[in-house]
Amino acid sequence: MILLIDNYDSFTFNIVHHLGALGVECDVRRNDALTAQEALDLKPSAIVISPGPCAPDDAGICCDLIREAAGRVPVLGICLGHQAIGQVFGAKVIRAPVPMHGKISAVEHDGTGVFAGLPDPVDVVRYHSLTLEPDSIPEDLVVNARTQDGVIMGVRHREHPVHGVQFHPESIASKGGRELLGNFLQIAGIEIRAIQAA
Repeated sequence: MILLIDNYDSFTFNIVHHLGALGVECDVRRNDALTAQEALDLKPSAIVISPGPCAPDDAGICCDLIREAAGRVPVLGICLGHQAIGQVFGAKVIRAPVPMHGKISAVEHDGTGVFAGLPDPVDVVRYHSLTLEPDSIPEDLVVNARTQDGVIMGVRHREHPVHGVQFHPESIASKGGRELLGNFLQIAGIEIRAIQAA
């Protein structure tokens, strides 16, 4: 079972749809409906932190859960979840140079982690006004994707299966989104159905 933390976001059930298409059951819980320990007590195979309209500090249990789960349960953070991962490990969350709301960007990546096998660059949809400050990325995190103008689009932890993407792989306009989610599930050791286009 995948535990999906819902940050009161309209995209949450698109994520559920994609994970279901990959043969995975989700337990969706709001970010203020349980504690980090209660979330871990559910014994999820992996955790997905959804997008959301707020900053990491306002996202309920998300930061505590990432901190507690790292090294114990694989974590994928999407948009707000990605920012929360960065913040937990010491990066600064700042205003994006240009707010992005439904914009498509070409993202360049190194083919590692959740980006394995995806086209490079890959066109993705962005909805965010916050981002991780490039100069603040700590040693524990590797930046593995950026826009062509240098905005961080992906990070992974050097030692733990913790991955973040700033964009929305669950959006119908993002290329390779289901493959990216499938890559995360495989990293987490979860068997998936054959990936078919969304």
